[in-house]
Amino acid sequence: MSVLNEIAENLMKGKANDVKQLVEQALSDGIEPGSILTEGLLAGMGVIGARFKNNEVYVPEVLIAARAMKAGMEILQPKLAETGVEPLATAVVGTVKGDLHDIGKNLVCMMLEGAGFKVVDIGIDVESSKFVEKAIENNAKIIGVSALLTTTMTNMKGVIDDVKASELKDTARVMIGGAPVTQAFCDEIGADGYAADAASASDLAKELVASIEG
Repeated sequence: MSVLNEIAENLMKGKANDVKQLVEQALSDGIEPGSILTEGLLAGMGVIGARFKNNEVYVPEVLIAARAMKAGMEILQPKLAETGVEPLATAVVGTVKGDLHDIGKNLVCMMLEGAGFKVVDIGIDVESSKFVEKAIENNAKIIGVSALLTTTMTNMKGVIDDVKASELKDTARVMIGGAPVTQAFCDEIGADGYAADAASASDLAKELVASIEG
């Protein structure tokens, strides 16, 4: 088995230390950092994402796989920067004002990182103006807004209105998600996209970035 396949396999099993060592080995074997990222780390995380979507694995497995990915990325990131490999785009992700839930948001952040995005996690209980401010500051193309309560999901509209009233209106897309959120609600408040789960969120983010660049 090639070292890149081994990286993917060990990542799927959540073996963070093994992933770290294998990334180091791949680099010392002279494999391009970009190949290690796409054919090793992202390949493994992609399989986990697909399995999660199909209910073949659950949140704990995704979390340990994401932790293993992070361990590999710590070694790889400086090398990627040296070779000029750019992330797919930057995503700013947070939970709306009044909502203190973060498990769903954290999963989405991990899946986005696993899909090649640079993620800026702005936390929980976030004012709509802060989503805009952080997106401008980080030149983000994706703004991910999470809510877990029916009482707080109405605050998503404020984020969308603030984005549309800002310089981001043509350069960024807002996607929303969370337990009470639906496609109908997304359409009603004018968000650019809705994802039912974290794995779908990374696919949606890629589509939205392509729609900006297209």
